[in-house]
Amino acid sequence: MGGQAKAKKKNQSKRKDSRPNGGAMMSTQERMKAKMQEKAKKRTAKKYTVEQLLEKTDECIDNFDFAMARLFCQRALDIEPTNLTILDMLGNIHAELGDIEEAKQVFLKAVELSPEEGHSKYMYLGQIHTGMEAVQYFSKGIEVMLNTMDKHSNEANTFGAAAFPSEGAVTNKDVSVAFCSIAEIFFTDLCMEEGAADRCKEAINKSLQYNEDNPEAMQLMASYLFSIEKTEEGREYLKKSVSLWLPSLQRKEESSSRGDPDIKEEDQTKNNIPPFETRITTAKLLIEAEEFEMATEVLEDLLEEDDEVVQVWYLLGWLFYLQLNKQDLTNNPVNFRKSALTYLIKAKKLYVKLRCEDLPMFEHTEQLLAELVGERYEAGDDDDDDEAGPSLEDIEDDFIQSSDEEEDAMDH
Repeated sequence: MGGQAKAKKKNQSKRKDSRPNGGAMMSTQERMKAKMQEKAKKRTAKKYTVEQLLEKTDECIDNFDFAMARLFCQRALDIEPTNLTILDMLGNIHAELGDIEEAKQVFLKAVELSPEEGHSKYMYLGQIHTGMEAVQYFSKGIEVMLNTMDKHSNEANTFGAAAFPSEGAVTNKDVSVAFCSIAEIFFTDLCMEEGAADRCKEAINKSLQYNEDNPEAMQLMASYLFSIEKTEEGREYLKKSVSLWLPSLQRKEESSSRGDPDIKEEDQTKNNIPPFETRITTAKLLIEAEEFEMATEVLEDLLEEDDEVVQVWYLLGWLFYLQLNKQDLTNNPVNFRKSALTYLIKAKKLYVKLRCEDLPMFEHTEQLLAELVGERYEAGDDDDDDEAGPSLEDIEDDFIQSSDEEEDAMDH
């Protein structure tokens, strides 16, 4: 009997030690960590209300600590799982952290709880989907926005505008941006669908209807007009689009160069300055429209912001190359060749340093360089380095050297 009792006790001990939360399955450090997390959870539940948790979340977001913001926001959602404000905040935090699937699930839950209120969840869902599914999300978001605007307008007429704060209100600009998203899908992903061109144009017109000064909508209209070979009309839309934001961007740079206080981020938004990638697209369209002077200004401003983007150097080289045979320009053609060589060589070397993967761009750069160097030698300019431009022989410039030095430093 004594032996059986010992064996039973031993087996019970084994079963206890093999439990997922204790014994042999967890190290001492892991057990302590689990206990601390449980205590922290209980402490948080006692210490903070939902309002306080959201305040903590906002503080973390302001400090760009999105990982900690997620913890506070998730705890608030645990307390109030159907709070739409918390869901929207948590979805955006997941998006900032790059947790696309988690963000998607949060926004889908918000859609399930309140399909007719809050447009932002539909905007995000439209961004992470493609094709017709994305169009449906954006369209639903627009529907919600327009209903919200009508509701606020009716309430303001009844009770007076002062009774309703404007913070977080839907604007015509919001609606215009959403229509741009739909237009871009029909211009790209769904361009082969029947009636895509008509739906693209319709969405652009709607965007301009709600905000006639939307540079993105004007640029999309320019792209659309170029695609149907209405170049002159497209050029006018494109120039007007750029004129809405380029002067304010240049004023900002001039102010910065003088040491004046930088223009605030909200001022940049107010002045409709597009994102970096959008301005690269603008430069391509300007080159296509042969608006070389304006394209040069856009690309040089991009270099001021970031001088390690291969595509910007390449486009500047391509731009000056295209001007070589323009007889109506008063500049010395040799200067265009020199500029083209300078930018294209820089593009090639930066391409190597950053290990870019845009092979067609690299091959075109190589082709242009070979042609330019050949033209230079044929013209007998090889003895005049200052006028002819840089040589391809000294290919190991500071880009590649600095890259190698950085790697050696990391190894040591």
